[in-house]
Amino acid sequence: MSVYVFTGPTLSAERGRAELDAVFLPPCGQGDVYRAALRQPRVIAIIDGYFERVPAVWHKEILWAMSRGVHVFGAASMGALRAAELAAFGMRGIGTIYEDLCSGAITRDDEVAVLHGDADSGFRPLSEALVNIRATLLAAEQAGVLGAEQRARLHELAAAMFYGDRGYPALLARAAEQGAAPESTLRALGDFVSENRVDQKQQDALALLGAVREHLAGEPGRLHVDYAFAHTDAWEQFVAAARRNDDMARAEDRSAGPTADPAAEHAQTRPDDVLVELALAGEYERAREAALTRVLAQEAAARHGVVPGHELRQAAAHALSQRHELRTAEELRAWLARQGLREDQLDLVLADEAQLAWVDTVYDDAAVAALSAYLRVTGRYGALAERARARGEALRGSGLEAPSLADAGLGEDALWAWYFGDHLGRVVPGDLERYARRAGFGDAARMRTQVLRFYVSGPGSRPG
Repeated sequence: MSVYVFTGPTLSAERGRAELDAVFLPPCGQGDVYRAALRQPRVIAIIDGYFERVPAVWHKEILWAMSRGVHVFGAASMGALRAAELAAFGMRGIGTIYEDLCSGAITRDDEVAVLHGDADSGFRPLSEALVNIRATLLAAEQAGVLGAEQRARLHELAAAMFYGDRGYPALLARAAEQGAAPESTLRALGDFVSENRVDQKQQDALALLGAVREHLAGEPGRLHVDYAFAHTDAWEQFVAAARRNDDMARAEDRSAGPTADPAAEHAQTRPDDVLVELALAGEYERAREAALTRVLAQEAAARHGVVPGHELRQAAAHALSQRHELRTAEELRAWLARQGLREDQLDLVLADEAQLAWVDTVYDDAAVAALSAYLRVTGRYGALAERARARGEALRGSGLEAPSLADAGLGEDALWAWYFGDHLGRVVPGDLERYARRAGFGDAARMRTQVLRFYVSGPGSRPG
């Protein structure tokens, strides 16, 4: 699924599914948005979230999701609160409650809070949100049931109540005790509420689903933000805890239906099963080391405030196509499907690759300097040093320390066909200059010299 919606007492998942094809999850707590963003959806929509029983959703996890290209929407309840706080960073707020938070008409978080039942009850509301009471009282005034002063007094009484105690029967009883309005007015208000109660939170939640539906219809790309996400110690501790408590996959499995999307079919394979296959192939340790390098490189780019722009992403797209020999858009789509990626996730891949390319350039000298230490600790240095010594002696003995194509008896194409095809078992790269830089030769001319030295240094240096 490409959309995750956190909802509960404001709007039932059943009602939500009638409006939008999405994975509907319970109200979010701290870590839930981060875990949803790990699945690289197009959109995360926050309606309901916890306030007290568990830590509330953290601003920083929303910022991280958006920095990863996920569009985040909020409305009605916790979603409106976080959207008002993060609108400047790219979170999209929807609805009247969000607008009132931005304008200052709503100033307290508890105005959207309700007491509600557990998941088995469908998160049934057990109290009334002050924002709903405010909207209903305003409607009553407009209908001539209340005067302006009476409406203001009743709102004041409701605001003074604990959020879990708020409700129309309790409010009417308190208003009668304190003489906030004549009994006839309060009876008329009770009748009005029974027929015309305004559920502003649900209206805003439905508006959010409509906005997401419209957003998706426009086939948007990944979100681009203009801030660099800071990886702090607190963030890393949060991530470790969030990953240990990831039960979102089970909720997703319950919500998702069958699909004919080839990328989704690959994505439905459990990641743990893929890692088992990697381990069985004896490749886990090497892949893990490479993954760790990527993590550290991305953190370095983030610390330096690197936000890949269009040019860097275009360069990353070209490099990706060259590396995997993807010559057409159809080949690229097929490759994405084989990797369990949707087309809309390509931009996120390119952003990661662009960051890594930046780190590769900046830290290249330091990495080359560390290669000898790496070879020694992995036990490969001695054998490579002996091969280099023997090759040097053989070339000096033959007088071919700087051989030419004529010395080798080969043309340029034949040399590359031998080296790449016979020796490395792969096709000749389309861009020899890029390959030479990436492979450690410096440029194509120096690669040619070293491959010629390799070729002429004797039968023991090459196959056959």
